[in-house]
Amino acid sequence: MKKSLSQMFDGIMNGDIEQVKESVKAAVDGGMSADEILHSGLIPPMAEVGRLFEEGEYFVPEMLVAARAMQGGLDIIRPLLLDADIQPIGKVVLGTVKGDLHDIGKNLVGMMLEGGGFEVIDLGTDVSPETFVDSIKKNGADILGMSALLTTTMHQMEATISAVKETGIRDAVKIIIGGAPVTPEFAEKIGADGFAPDASQAVRLAKTLTGVL
Repeated sequence: MKKSLSQMFDGIMNGDIEQVKESVKAAVDGGMSADEILHSGLIPPMAEVGRLFEEGEYFVPEMLVAARAMQGGLDIIRPLLLDADIQPIGKVVLGTVKGDLHDIGKNLVGMMLEGGGFEVIDLGTDVSPETFVDSIKKNGADILGMSALLTTTMHQMEATISAVKETGIRDAVKIIIGGAPVTPEFAEKIGADGFAPDASQAVRLAKTLTGVL
């Protein structure tokens, strides 16, 4: 079993999705629980990927292929996690705001959050404030994550926060924002709970806001 975990680690670090899939299948066939595969095999290498990114040894392409490799393994055990009623450390509703169709950064954040143990409800791009609010309520989300790449769509973040407040659920959900033109000062101005400049720090922020860190 240790061999399978080691192969998962190496596969994710090298972005080798087939190696990750094969090692996860071997672990499942060997009787390892989905929970152990997740927490001992998939989450640790993603934490290491985040560390290397922050230290400047990994860049976005390396992070992206590692996250995709992790996703390959996660896809195999997701049904098993559901069957075993394994709870995520938190639920995140994620999306790019209305009027903005950019999704590469948002997708990477979503994959890194899943690699960190969160359940991610990805609403895609061009998401209206009403859709964000409906999803938060429907899924009982702990965190709302919004992305914008265009300065002309940043105001939709503030509009969404206003919609969350008007619905009376603001105290129940933490709100984090990100994207190239977004700054910590803007996050504070519109009443968000935090800002993350990249996917790795988004995971740390989400864990901090949910009390995991």
